[in-house]
Order: sequence, then C-alpha cells, then structure tokens
Amino acid sequence: MSISPISLAFKKCKEEGRPALLTYTVAGDNTKKKSLEILNSISNHADICEIGFPHNTPIADGGQIQTSAYRAIKNGIRMKDVFQIVKNFKKNKNVKPVILMGYYNMIYQYGENKFLKKCKQVGVNGLIVVDLPWPENRIIAKKCKKNSINFIQLLSPTTSRTRMKKIIKDSHDMIYYISMLSTTGGKLKVSPKEILENYNKIKKINKSKNLVIGFGITIKTISSLKKADGLVVGSALCKEISKSIKNRQNPVTNVSNMVKNLRAKLS
Repeated sequence: MSISPISLAFKKCKEEGRPALLTYTVAGDNTKKKSLEILNSISNHADICEIGFPHNTPIADGGQIQTSAYRAIKNGIRMKDVFQIVKNFKKNKNVKPVILMGYYNMIYQYGENKFLKKCKQVGVNGLIVVDLPWPENRIIAKKCKKNSINFIQLLSPTTSRTRMKKIIKDSHDMIYYISMLSTTGGKLKVSPKEILENYNKIKKINKSKNLVIGFGITIKTISSLKKADGLVVGSALCKEISKSIKNRQNPVTNVSNMVKNLRAKLS
C-alpha cells in the first residue's frame, strides 16, 4: 500500500512541530445538510475528520455523542446517507482524510464486503470498529488493507504489554489509545501527566506507527497533551452542537470556532 492520506496528514503535522487534530462528529446530526456543512467548515482547521455512523445501542459513547446519534436517527439517517455525506464531503477543496467510526453489527447487517467496497468508492480512508477487538478483527483488517483503508486498532490502560505488542504488529498507519476507563466524554479521571506516561510506554514499543489519544480530551486538557502524535476531540463538539440547537444558534459557526480554537492551542 502506498503512503495513505492519513499518514500524509500526520507527516505534515510533524513537519509543523505539532500533533494532528482529529475531530469527531456524528453523520446526519442534526440533519444531513447541516452535518455536511459542519464537516466542510471544521475541515479548515482539523487534520483528520472522524465521522460516526449513528447507532441506537452504543457501548463506548457517552451522553453527548449518544444525543447526537439520537438526533440523526430521529431524522431518518441510514448507512446510505452516511456514505452520501462522505462522498459529498470529499468534493470539498479543503478535504481532509476521513475515518468512519462505529459498531460492527451495522457493518454486518449492511454486508461486510459490500460495506468496504462502498467505503472505498466514496473515499473513506480509515475505519474504527469499537466493538470488534483484536484478534477478532484480523479478518476485516486484512480486507481493509486490500481496499486501501486503514483499520485502526484500539489500546487502553488495561491492555497488557504482551497483547499490546501483538496489536501494534497487526496495526496499519494509526493506533488509537483510549486514555481512560470510561465512555467518551467522561470526566477525566487521570491526570494528563499520567496519560502521557502511559502513552510514552506504548511509544517505546511502537516506534513507527502514529499513536493518537482519545476520550476525555477537552479545551482545558488539550494543551498539556501536545507531545502526542494526535489528539481526538468528539464529545465537546457534539455538546456544542446540542447547545447551539437549544439556543437557536448556528451549530456550523459555533463548532467551527471551537475547532479553530483547539487548533490554535496545538500550535
């Protein structure tokens, strides 16, 4: 596989001396049109855009992302709409790499091979399947590689060193470190210092693949984690969308300003 858009994004950030900023929003929140407008706007400041496909029984998502997913589902968003949003987003002149994030039963219901073929067609660059851990994900990970899609493995504070080595060996260009034992957007139960200590232990084993930190990253904590290859912010953005809707404000402007602010803190 030639160097992927995801790897190129990390390479550019390293040349600029900063971590990559990865944003997460739910496809179709709160409408297909508005969701695409948000993606187009934040892509001016984000390096990689994670897009969640809405799910009604998530196991990793906290309240803010669940609320976003509920709005999307209530408005009738289906997988075909998620792919259409990605396809339209890829027409943007400021387009950034796209990572789809979600749960395996939706992929299974869609048809695994059909799903990956569609991902390739619309321009998906990476895939995170939250409830399909290693080694159960090895088959789909190999299929992803054949379709030039990065399958992104997950590590957590409870992953043993032995298991970690095996997961890293099977990883593609990017690995996602879950910073704490919580759902997304949970209150940070460990200090940024402890997160970085755990992060550095992983980096000693993983010397070549990009390692990002997610879960619990906020405007307050992001500056203290600048030594990471990348940082993922999701719940804070979903919360801003909810707040904007409640206050009858434009979520596109508000979320874009938040991402711009986050990006400034990483420079």
